[in-house]
Amino acid sequence: MMEDTLRVGVISSTHGVRGEVKVFPTTDDVTRFKELKEVILDTGKEQKILTIEHVKFFKNMAILKFKGYDNINDIEIYKGKDLLIPREQAVKLAPNENFIVDLIGLKVVTEDGDTFGVMTDVLQTGANDVYVVETPEGKEVLLPAIPSCILDVNLETSTMTVHILDGLLDL
Repeated sequence: MMEDTLRVGVISSTHGVRGEVKVFPTTDDVTRFKELKEVILDTGKEQKILTIEHVKFFKNMAILKFKGYDNINDIEIYKGKDLLIPREQAVKLAPNENFIVDLIGLKVVTEDGDTFGVMTDVLQTGANDVYVVETPEGKEVLLPAIPSCILDVNLETSTMTVHILDGLLDL
């Protein structure tokens, strides 16, 4: 089942005493925060909608100020919490691009139809992503997210079809 929210960042720490927070972006493009009017704060117990008053950038972090949170004490309790957006506000994906949240848990099969394992993680290496697949034997296999290796991702059937490159399983 597809999630109807996507994580765009995690509150990493407070910034100053006026209620600003540093946010570690989990989106490819940190400037994305400029376009957002509000985000959903997931406290673990509940979800609250926070209105973004202003955004600054520092190194690879976004510094956000939320309306109504004007003091370090109001916001400090949310350190480490996720910031989400509704899926319909997400960046439009290029063809053959998928949100990581949709890939985790997919059944991975070889092009011959054999069960290969379950997708457990995506490592973002810079050059291309690497998909972590756990085999039924509990072994982790790393697959490069390149067209010659990842043949098809079908979210409707929750299946990823892969071509195992020569030598990949001898690692």
